[in-house]
Amino acid sequence: MKRKDYYYHLAKKKGYKSRAAFKLIQINQRFYIFKKGFVVLDLGSSPGGWSQVAKEEVGDEGRVIGVDLNPMHVKGVEFIRGDIFSEDIVGKIKEKVDEVDVVISDMAPKISGVQSWDHARSMELAERAFEISRIFLKDGGHMVVKVFQGDMLHGFKKKLEKEFDLVKVHKPKASTPSSSETYVICKRYKRQV
Repeated sequence: MKRKDYYYHLAKKKGYKSRAAFKLIQINQRFYIFKKGFVVLDLGSSPGGWSQVAKEEVGDEGRVIGVDLNPMHVKGVEFIRGDIFSEDIVGKIKEKVDEVDVVISDMAPKISGVQSWDHARSMELAERAFEISRIFLKDGGHMVVKVFQGDMLHGFKKKLEKEFDLVKVHKPKASTPSSSETYVICKRYKRQV
């Protein structure tokens, strides 16, 4: 509980919309996901902690586009309100951007408490993030996606390894130790021509 309080209070102090911001900061410190001028697509972006971090990292010359069902307001971030599973979401993103350098997703299902069910739902979200990444990611681009640990993770990782140079499963310090959440970090997308 103490750790949660630490990141919660630190987020408040630093003006981040959620403690999740520190997960992305720690992932970026280790894996170098962002560069100034990058274009970032943030799936499931509300309340906006990850979008804030991405915007800080890419600077004024970069762009961050958030997508979520719930409204979100982050200074300097473009926002699309919509369901990532809806058929028209790709068209809505295309109105803003043709390709991006990075796709990030901190999406999680509503927790049921049944681990196998929650894992399966989280994998569905991760698979959808990957589908969208395949449409928008530039050759050499990166993807960071949250999943809950479980038996389907191995197969998902194998699939990603065919399309990215580097695929790592990583749990940042800011994640609650008891939580089954982890992140799949994918670097240098090999765009299929």
